[in-house]
Amino acid sequence: MADASFREKLLEGLGGEWPEPCPLNVKHRETIRKDGYRIESLYYDAEPNDPIPAMLLVPDGVDAKNPAPGIAVWHQHNGQYHLGKSEPAGLAGAEMHYTGAALAKEGYVVLCPDALVFEERQDPTKKLRGGNFERFEFLRYVVDGKSMAWKNILDMKRAIDFLVSRPEVKGDKLGCYGHSMGSTHTWLIGPWEERLKCLVGNCCLPTYKAIHRNHMLHCFPNFVPGIFQYGDTPDIAALIAPRALHLNFGELDGGSPIDEVRNGIKVIAQAYESMHAERNFTHYIEEGSGHVLSDEMWKRTKAVFEKHLG
Repeated sequence: MADASFREKLLEGLGGEWPEPCPLNVKHRETIRKDGYRIESLYYDAEPNDPIPAMLLVPDGVDAKNPAPGIAVWHQHNGQYHLGKSEPAGLAGAEMHYTGAALAKEGYVVLCPDALVFEERQDPTKKLRGGNFERFEFLRYVVDGKSMAWKNILDMKRAIDFLVSRPEVKGDKLGCYGHSMGSTHTWLIGPWEERLKCLVGNCCLPTYKAIHRNHMLHCFPNFVPGIFQYGDTPDIAALIAPRALHLNFGELDGGSPIDEVRNGIKVIAQAYESMHAERNFTHYIEEGSGHVLSDEMWKRTKAVFEKHLG
């Protein structure tokens, strides 16, 4: 299917066009001083009366007169609903995933928001917990003719709106990074947010073909109603071309069966080749590794951002 036709079917399956952006209505909560950067705890509105809690990490010496590139970091899932923005911000969770803090130390302004149903965006009524609230929200969007992926994309578009609103950020040098579900979020937002010049996903490109064959349960954002008859997840990622995209994988990662990943890489590569942008798509498969962020994966992640945003 031609890109334009597939894009139309994808938008239809997601839930249709996103609403016109409302005012960000930014509210600051507190500032946390760290070695080499500060963390601003704040809210901004995704939709009216729908504030997104987030952490903004600003390196020392970066201000309106000395702006820096901006990177949004989408957190992982891992069934840890009590964790969201705080893990990449370096305040909780596994040190392996303190990626937002690490990027701030590299000189980037970093935004770490909570995804829907995580950390501060759990059920406000407290009637449903963890995965039950996630299922509730997924189904609530389905009966409204949309998908959870639609809402995730809307929230991420607003994250980019917030980043470009900040005087410390170079609006023409924006990127995003995510591990696991955060990687899914990366290739979901990529086709719809051209302000993102460099996107990096770590350990997540499950195809519907592999999910169905292996009877896999996966994060709800992976599922776009009606799309499988027109294409698979690599076809979605391919719509990011010709902007810079890098994907890391672990050879033994059961969540992204490697044979399907290799086939998916070919699909994405062909899209970049068709636009004479071969150099803008790179990937790395680490032998013997699983669902992790290894030292080599992180080294390559930093190198890609340095090349395209530095």
